[in-house]
Amino acid sequence: MARNLILGGLAVVVGGAVGFGLYAYKSPIDPITTAQLAEFTPEEVEKGRVLASAGYCATCHTAADGEPYAGNYAMETGFGTLYSTNLTPDVETGIGTYSKEAFRRAMHEGVDREGRHLFPAFPYDHFTKMTDEDVDAIYAYIMTEVEPVKTVQKENELPFPLNQRILQAGWKMLFVDQGRYEADEDHSEEWNRGAYLAEGLTHCGACHTPRNAVGAEKQSEQYAGAEIDRWIAPALTAENPSSVAWTAPEFKSYLMEGVTSYHGIAAGPMGPVVHEGVRDLPESDIDSLAIYLADQVGATDDDPAQSEVVLASLRNNRPDPQYRRELGERLYATACASCHYNAEQIMQGRPDLGINSATNLETPNNLIHVILDGVNGPEGMAGVVMPGFRNALDDEQVAAVSAYLRDKRANRPAWPELTATVADIRENGPKSH
Repeated sequence: MARNLILGGLAVVVGGAVGFGLYAYKSPIDPITTAQLAEFTPEEVEKGRVLASAGYCATCHTAADGEPYAGNYAMETGFGTLYSTNLTPDVETGIGTYSKEAFRRAMHEGVDREGRHLFPAFPYDHFTKMTDEDVDAIYAYIMTEVEPVKTVQKENELPFPLNQRILQAGWKMLFVDQGRYEADEDHSEEWNRGAYLAEGLTHCGACHTPRNAVGAEKQSEQYAGAEIDRWIAPALTAENPSSVAWTAPEFKSYLMEGVTSYHGIAAGPMGPVVHEGVRDLPESDIDSLAIYLADQVGATDDDPAQSEVVLASLRNNRPDPQYRRELGERLYATACASCHYNAEQIMQGRPDLGINSATNLETPNNLIHVILDGVNGPEGMAGVVMPGFRNALDDEQVAAVSAYLRDKRANRPAWPELTATVADIRENGPKSH
């Protein structure tokens, strides 16, 4: 009896392993030569350039000191460091031998031309929603307009067994819903276009959705907010912590100009997302993204300028005889108020820090990053910069300004261990992802 049970158990294990192996196996796709490369129209190439920009292809495939799209960009995943691959059309070290079919499989299924499963730092779980036409346009742009670069690929730094690519097949089976975007008939054409762009090409959820213990986005908490590169990607839901509700016009301004009147600027990881990414999309696509995101946060048609929070912050912004009684207030008055002062209305490029998103988040990271290092291109509003105070204010002084804004201007509970957090961010800076 026992012998039969053991044999039966072994049969199940062996059968399962064979079945998983068959599921995980992906056959190679034949390489192409330069002569076999298809011809593309100028319109398709230009469309691909815009889509590649909005999908941040260059952002994650360009090292800090490297050539565009040549890879080796380091991404700290929490499990180890991954290095992006060479996306230029170099035939030896890039994707120069990829056919259109091979490129589609990589984008839609996360499998490279040789049949190897790609690590999910590459957001194929979002790109799988993209149409063949859009994927083909990106392929056309990369294969014709990106300069081939020969590189030496850095080895990923993942511990065993996480470095085993076959295990990625199991990860996909558990956490990836492969297939193209399907329109929601309960919403407008513009809403669906925005959903297609946000959930697929621009993969907003990759930063704004928290992840589980094995790095997959928690689908039940889509857009609930997450930490990225030691910054906070705020919730894009009704739980968004902004003191003034987002509206579709505010989202549009943020995505096109990198600045809003009531929520501050696109800084940190969001800087290149706007200035090197989505702003290249047609205005109609920005409108669609704004409509979709406004729906996610439950936006209303109320005029933010008439919000009691805005009016109260304007009142608090006026000079006060007691203005300089504490360190944080004095520093704010001397270092910040001349640029952040608003009297009658909130001006773009002159963020009101009482209602600014960075002052109202649960953690002070975003505010500290900006105080230390300022705002420079490609962040924020074009032509407007903010100087960093890294070398002018010490940790205690940065903490004092932050505490003042949090307490007196935003009327929010104090951030704990503020000085230690300033010291940590000053010392370690942002992480790459």
